[in-house]
Order: sequence, then structure tokens, then C-alpha cells
Amino acid sequence: MDRNAPVGVFDSGVGGLTVAREIIRQMPGERIIYFGDTARVPYGSKSRDTVIRYSRQIIRFLLTRNVKAIVIACNTASAYALDTVEKEFDLPVIGVIRAGALTAVNATRNGKIGVIGTEGTVGSGIYTEVMKQMNPQVQVTAKACPLFVPLVEEGLLHDSVTDEIASRYLSELKGKFIDTLVLGCTHYPLLRSTVGRIMGDGVTLVNPAYETALELRALLEERGLTCEPEAAEDDPEKYQFYVSDLAEKFTAFATSILPRQVRETRKIDIEKY
Repeated sequence: MDRNAPVGVFDSGVGGLTVAREIIRQMPGERIIYFGDTARVPYGSKSRDTVIRYSRQIIRFLLTRNVKAIVIACNTASAYALDTVEKEFDLPVIGVIRAGALTAVNATRNGKIGVIGTEGTVGSGIYTEVMKQMNPQVQVTAKACPLFVPLVEEGLLHDSVTDEIASRYLSELKGKFIDTLVLGCTHYPLLRSTVGRIMGDGVTLVNPAYETALELRALLEERGLTCEPEAAEDDPEKYQFYVSDLAEKFTAFATSILPRQVRETRKIDIEKY
């Protein structure tokens, strides 16, 4: 495995850019190939079999770009497909659930943890399962917030409509007296200020995107796969972006949240893979 090869990151759309952003911050020397499945978003309402099929296609595409590791930057795909693709592909693959779950279990003081996510992630019960394995005593309340993804993708991050919907979704969790809340969809860190304001200062928000970047760094270091210093410093292709549709819209959104401008997004036919 070439240690100077890129890391592959994929998501159902733009949400996984929050993971890419944290990887850029934590590992500025690494190359990244990002794929957003913008033609088939959202994954949260899709079946397990469909999400596994999509994930296989995307990984096969990323392998044509010679990636050294893959981050499934999508909670739904992590819940449905990670166990399957880990066995099928011969390279390190991590998801966004385990790192966030561990942080939440370590952060809670009263043992009451909330999780917000897509219908797929919440319906899978994966966060509850993983956290119960880590600490059987924790009480986990999960709440699906399906409208958060389209609100983020429409750019309505600070809007009265978003505030109203968030208040309705989160009222149930406030009644459970949780002290820790996992933002269980990679879109949701972009609504962090809204969620934090509604939940109050007494609730710790866990961002799995940040925790996943730390997990990736540890994995690459452990396997001797960290990029050599300055190997990609002047590479104009250091960060590459691919989508299945709406390349221009993706470019504009990515530029608004990443620490550097995205000059080009390439559209590919993911069904070929």
C-alpha cells in the first residue's frame, strides 16, 4: 500500500464534507478523494440492501483512484454497509458511528444519551447497540430528524423554519433529561449552533465527524500509512471531488464549508461500478 496515496471519503451527498473538513484540519498532509452520491441522496429512507449496493459501487470507484483507506462518512451507510464491505474489500474501512458512540459514552455524567439521525440510522438501532456494548448501563433515546438533511442541503442553516422544526424534533429529547447528544448524521454538525441553543448548555454535543478524523489518524499511524511530510504539499490534485449529479451546486456548497476553495467537482456515472 502506498502511504502517499489518497484517503477515500464518501457520503450520500454533501453531509460527509463535515468529515472531510475535520480530516483536512487534523491531517493537513493527507490527500483526499471525496465522492458525494448527490443523484441518489438521501440514504436515510433507503433499504439496507440498497445502501449496501450503493456503497459497493462507490468503493469500487474509489479503488480506481488507488485510495489507501476508506471513510464511510455517512451514518446510514455506516450502520447498514460497514460490516459487509469490511469483509469484501482488502483495505482499511471505517465508519462514523463507533468513534462518536465511544465519545458519548465517555462524556455522559448521568448515563442518559440522545441520538439524532436519519430514519435509516435510527431505525437500525446501531448507536444504541454499540453504546450498550461499551456500557450496558447507559440509557439511549434516539430520534429521527428527516427534515434536517434537506434543510442543510438548501442552505437554510440559520432560518426560522429550521429553528421551528428543530424545536419540535428536540422537545422529546429534552423531556428525557439527556446530558449528551450525538449528532448522528454528518449533515447535523452544520446545525450545531441551532441544536445547542435549543438543548441548552447542560447538554454536551458529540460531533462524530471530528471523532472519526481522530480515529482515521490513529489508524493510519498504526499501519504506517500516513502521508510523507510535504509529499502532497504542492499537488493541485491534493483534494479531489466527485459526485453523481449536480456538480456546480456541490462545488458552491463545499466551498462554503471547507477551509479552502473547491475549484472543480467532476460528475461520474456511478452505476458503471
